[in-house]
Amino acid sequence: MKNKIVLVTGSSRGIGKAIASAFLKQGDYVILNSGNSESELIQTYEEFISLGWACTYFKADLSTYKEALSLFDFIVEKTGSYPDVVINNAGISYYKLFTETKPNEWTKVINTNLNSAYHCSYLALPYMIKNHSGIIINISSIWGSVGASLEVAYSTSKSALHGFTKALAKEVGPSNIRINAIACGWIDTGMNNLFDNEDRATFLNEVPLMRAGSVTDVAKVCLFLASDSASYITGQVITLDGGLT
Repeated sequence: MKNKIVLVTGSSRGIGKAIASAFLKQGDYVILNSGNSESELIQTYEEFISLGWACTYFKADLSTYKEALSLFDFIVEKTGSYPDVVINNAGISYYKLFTETKPNEWTKVINTNLNSAYHCSYLALPYMIKNHSGIIINISSIWGSVGASLEVAYSTSKSALHGFTKALAKEVGPSNIRINAIACGWIDTGMNNLFDNEDRATFLNEVPLMRAGSVTDVAKVCLFLASDSASYITGQVITLDGGLT
């Protein structure tokens, strides 16, 4: 897959930044996005531009449909087309007892981790269906498959994302559109900074490969799923957790 238009949400840092970098390295045009820090987003954009890579950026909180629509309007204005590949990576972590999770906090997690993927997929699919081609990859978590204590809201959002992936893949498969998800285990990113070194060591002691995953590990799976090598793979939740589950 070469010279495609690729949207990577939540790509100012961490997993999203690594995914964007991987697609840029192979010659694709990437739209960077963040819903929070515009300065960090611009910094990432300038870093990539300095390497001679073709990309642009747009700050938008994709948990709201209005801002997602603004992002897609920008993409069409900038490129003259819609994305060929959408990587739904925007998300937030949340660690708290369920009985202490307030309704507004629950809603924020669901809106950010699930509805952002809905918004971007909803806006991209008419173009993909018309062209009988397209790829959507949802970045998820193993907690969406097995659940995690103190992460009920987060686990729920990711579990729903798995169902979204499987059902949508069946619906748009006849249009030659592939939808997959990656269920990540412990990936070394800032999202896990709320855990101390002891927590990290305890968790990784249960991982058969005895190490954390890297953002590059996630990016490589994305590249594979978006390539012709994965042309018969759709509706799958690929587990990337070092064998933990």
